[in-house]
Amino acid sequence: MDINMSNEINYKNNPLHGVGLKNLLVEIVDHYGFEILFAYLNINCFKIRPSIDSSVKFLKKTDWAREKVEVFYLYEFKNLPRASFEQFSLPPRDRVIPEGQSPGEPAELSLEDAERLRSKREAKSAEWGQGTKHGSDKRVDPWANWKPKSER
Repeated sequence: MDINMSNEINYKNNPLHGVGLKNLLVEIVDHYGFEILFAYLNINCFKIRPSIDSSVKFLKKTDWAREKVEVFYLYEFKNLPRASFEQFSLPPRDRVIPEGQSPGEPAELSLEDAERLRSKREAKSAEWGQGTKHGSDKRVDPWANWKPKSER
C-alpha cells in the first residue's frame, strides 16, 4: 500500500475530518452548553454574550483558541485517547488517529470538575513560576550557569 494512501485513510479517521467549525461548535454547545465550555477552555467568547455565530467568528480569527476547541472536541466530546507525543505537536486537524481508535461517548463534565482542574493548573503554574521575580514573567533557566566538569 502506498504511504500517502495510508496517511489519507488515517486522516479520514480523525473526527474533525470534514466537520466545519460551526457544526463542531453546535455539537459541543448542544451537549455541554457555553458555561461548561468557558469553565474548561477559559475562552471569553463562551462567557460574554455567547452565541454560535460570534464564537465562530472569533475562533476563525484566533488559531490558538480554535485549536483549543478542536482538542476539546477530540478528547472530551469524542472521548479519544490522548494524542501520542509525535501527534501532540501537530494541529488537531492534522493529527492521525490510529486505526484501532474510534470515538466514544462524550465525557461527563461538570463545573465542579472544571474548578478542580483549574486549581490544579494554577498550582502547577505557581510551582513552575517559583523561580520568577514578583510581577516578572522571566523564568529562571536551570541550564544558564551550567559548565562542563572540566571548567568547574
